[in-house]
Amino acid sequence: MAYQPQFTITPSLLSQVEAIAALRERILGAAVELTWIPALQKDTRTRNVHASTAIEGNPLTLEQVQALEEGRELAISGERARREVINYFAGLRYVEKRASLKRIGHDHVLELHRILAGKVMDQGAAGQYRTIAVRVGHFVPPPPLEVSGLMFELLEWWNKESTKLSPVLSSAILHHRFETIHPFADGNGRTGRALALWELYRRGFDTHHIFSVDEFYWEDRPRYYKELDAVRKAGEDLSGWLGYCAEGLQQTLERAWLRVQTFSVNAPAKLVLRPKQEQLLNLLRDHHSLAPAEIWATLGVSRQGAMDMLHPLLEAGLVEKVGGKKTGRYVLRKP
Repeated sequence: MAYQPQFTITPSLLSQVEAIAALRERILGAAVELTWIPALQKDTRTRNVHASTAIEGNPLTLEQVQALEEGRELAISGERARREVINYFAGLRYVEKRASLKRIGHDHVLELHRILAGKVMDQGAAGQYRTIAVRVGHFVPPPPLEVSGLMFELLEWWNKESTKLSPVLSSAILHHRFETIHPFADGNGRTGRALALWELYRRGFDTHHIFSVDEFYWEDRPRYYKELDAVRKAGEDLSGWLGYCAEGLQQTLERAWLRVQTFSVNAPAKLVLRPKQEQLLNLLRDHHSLAPAEIWATLGVSRQGAMDMLHPLLEAGLVEKVGGKKTGRYVLRKP
């Protein structure tokens, strides 16, 4: 049986989605100073890691999480706290590199969980669906024999049906349904939040990777768990959960706008990154270097169009050409 989420789009929810769309356009339409994009992305990644691990009880502060990301030594007790943070950074990078995947399968979910939960599980095995019954407070997730089939249904919905909805809604639905199935013996919360973020990336909602919605959940953990449970009490009606997640995303974007303004203070020269330019930067990151012909063939633009796209990136010092005149290739310039 195909998974069919139950919800009602109320006038209030519609208003929230529209407000989020307007905020997003303001942020992505802002003049972007290339020198601080990496700094803003790094700040967001650190906040995501801190918030999502803290929700599960990790004691490290935001400053300590940042120090681990930068490779600085920390005088902390407990290897598990350190490992959870390192794992989550690795998990986010896994998601970021696969943000444009058209279809996500069991193997991707299992690999993400293996990365996030490696060496930190209380029970079960990382990267494998559970073979034991589990309990989450008063909630008893489906028995282990049903997990694989339920995950198949969820992934089918994600790959085929979710695109009919705003990513604001589809990411929230994916998040909750995954937590309801609870497919792993441990580490479901971190994995579910990472999958919700993956949906926002995959749908092009957060092309800069500068939104940290997990902070909203972490700042009021009791409410987060209450909202998750409220869906079950409402007979699996997701309407209230969607409103809660939309509230969180709206607040996240309001904060992101403030950070954009903060990072752009005193920025002398600015460049508006167009979608094709962002796509090119991602290609260079993944492939390390590209020949001119590869660029215009991959992006589906003319030779002149490719050069027009490259010129401002070269002038800004983000991209550089290496090699000879005929054999030259373009690479991301190292900071």
